[in-house]
Amino acid sequence: MASIFCIANQKGGVGKTTTTVNLAAGLAKAGQRVLMVDLDPQGNATMGSGVDKRQLKASIYDVLLESSSVAQARVRSDKLVAAGCGYDILGANRELAGAEVELVDVERRERRLKAALTEVEHEYDFILIDCPPSLSMLTLNGLCCAHGVLVPMQCEYFALEGLTDLVNTIKQVRANLNKDLAVIGLLRVMFDPRITLQQQVSDQLKQHFTDKVFDTVIPRNVRLAEAPGYGVPGVVFDPSSKGAQAYLAFAREMVERIGRL
Repeated sequence: MASIFCIANQKGGVGKTTTTVNLAAGLAKAGQRVLMVDLDPQGNATMGSGVDKRQLKASIYDVLLESSSVAQARVRSDKLVAAGCGYDILGANRELAGAEVELVDVERRERRLKAALTEVEHEYDFILIDCPPSLSMLTLNGLCCAHGVLVPMQCEYFALEGLTDLVNTIKQVRANLNKDLAVIGLLRVMFDPRITLQQQVSDQLKQHFTDKVFDTVIPRNVRLAEAPGYGVPGVVFDPSSKGAQAYLAFAREMVERIGRL
């Protein structure tokens, strides 16, 4: 059975999509079977995985409205397969923005994704869900089916406030909809050790969240930022870059951590 994780943070621009696609590629490179679910109507994780969101014959939108199954809608990127780190992609595009309106009157609307993934989760080791930066019906669908939440965050003051909001949201979902939901870990991203404030916030995180903070730290790296323009994760675009090496190390740490759960 797959380990299902949401990559979530209610603050935007903190590297959720970058983390999702690079972790998926890193896990695939390590021999894990991976499904990446794009729950953001912007479809950035889809495009960043080498799939053109405008050419999708079926997407997560169709899965949520039950007009398609995950098995019918998932695709695989030839670019990633050629690089030795192929994973399945349940893509998204602008259609997904209308899903929330269409799901308003539907029974068990927050569990649509959980029901759909149940049919295929035995085929994977990891299912990674890229959530939008808001507590919407889409995010709620992700949280309802996940075993845990990975939180990418920058070591800045406002990020700490956003983390408090996210932890409270997770507590509410656990109390009412998914008793298994928990924070698996905090990933420090876009980290620059030369900035004193980032070092201080990093120390605060380790002090308050102890073993919930991943050992791996993702540095600020221009090659990771350039990779989406070429439609591939950073670990494929420039495997030797510091950012790519950090995500590969993070994938290995994830496999080890899940083995300990």
